[in-house]
Formats: sequence, structure tokens, C-alpha cells
Amino acid sequence: MGIIAWIVLGLIAGAIAKAIMPGRDPGGIIVTILIGIVGAFIGGFIGSLVGHTPVTGLNLWSIILSIVGAMILLWIYRVATRGRSTTV
Repeated sequence: MGIIAWIVLGLIAGAIAKAIMPGRDPGGIIVTILIGIVGAFIGGFIGSLVGHTPVTGLNLWSIILSIVGAMILLWIYRVATRGRSTTV
């Protein structure tokens, strides 16, 4: 899968994960894309562990795995940044 496809999949997965898990998160669209891209890797890894095909392209299964991975990463990100203050 090419880099442009990963970015598009990451944008889709990150945006859907943030819509499913609303809340105040630091970062904008770039952080959302990065969370989605890394989430796609996490989702693909989880998919291969449970015996399904990993993320292979822009298809429904890959998007679902990417969203699940992005939600896991978003939860970890929120837990890790919970105590930080955004004011100076």
C-alpha cells in the first residue's frame, strides 16, 4: 500500500475514531492523521494476531481495523496526557 493510501486511510480512521470517542484532545488535523496512520498499523497487527488478514488497502476490513487501532491509540494518548495542563 502506497504512502498516499496510508495517509488517506489514516485520515479516515483518525477522524472516525475521534468522532466515536469525542473529547478535548490537544492537536489538530495532523495529530488526527498520525493517530490514524499508527492506528492502522496497530489494527493490522491485531488483525493478524486474531487470524484475519491485516490492513491491505482501502477496503472495509482495513478501515474497521484501522479505526479500532486508532481508538486504542487515542485512548492511550488521552491517558498519557491526562495530567498535563494546556495553559501557560
